[in-house]
Amino acid sequence: MSTTSNPYRGFRFPAEIISEAVWLYHCFSLSLREVELMLAARGIEVSYETIREWGLRFGRDFANTLKRRRPKPGDKWFLDEVFIRIRGKQHYLWRAIDQNGVVLDILVQSRRNTKAAKRFFRKLLKELRYAPRVLVTDKLKSYDAAKREMKLGSEHRQCRYLNNRCEVLHQPTRQRERQMKRFKSVRHAQRFLSIHSRIHTHFQLRRHLISASEYRVARARAFTAWREVTGLAQAS
Repeated sequence: MSTTSNPYRGFRFPAEIISEAVWLYHCFSLSLREVELMLAARGIEVSYETIREWGLRFGRDFANTLKRRRPKPGDKWFLDEVFIRIRGKQHYLWRAIDQNGVVLDILVQSRRNTKAAKRFFRKLLKELRYAPRVLVTDKLKSYDAAKREMKLGSEHRQCRYLNNRCEVLHQPTRQRERQMKRFKSVRHAQRFLSIHSRIHTHFQLRRHLISASEYRVARARAFTAWREVTGLAQAS
């Protein structure tokens, strides 16, 4: 009889506290010390460095499991890029979502040219293994040049405001960037944002597009999925 290993084995704190700390850190614009203070108010004495280790150890696993559990993404992709400053140098965060607001992938690069756009397209196509029906971008010419060179047959819609759906998702990134006093390196930004984008958007249910009863059902499903991802459903 095969048994699955317990990822929380050897930790002083139970799964409920660890998952709560990771959830607080990635769902709200909180610093590690603020999460430490919130746990202390609940009678849980844990240092912010321990919370950092929990985020690195379990955050990636939680994000990857959420990614595997998601339904197949849509065939209409919205792409956008935003600059972020790392150690005084300007870099670009490339982001892609589908028509349902699901984050497909992100990539931090130092350029915003055709080569960078092709690299992002390859990353998306390798991960998703299908080409989109429609690409929606702003008027950056690198997108169109990369699409032609890669011979993608997708319909390409370019307009200044068509990809606002993707641009809105840059706001949590800006908030975390300010909270963390900027990212320390490209690796740090890529690692953190790839975890943060999946966990954060898992609980963003587009409240303005659904009724109150639908929202309550969707919220309950989101938390149920989170409990299954973190192993709390099996523990209970």
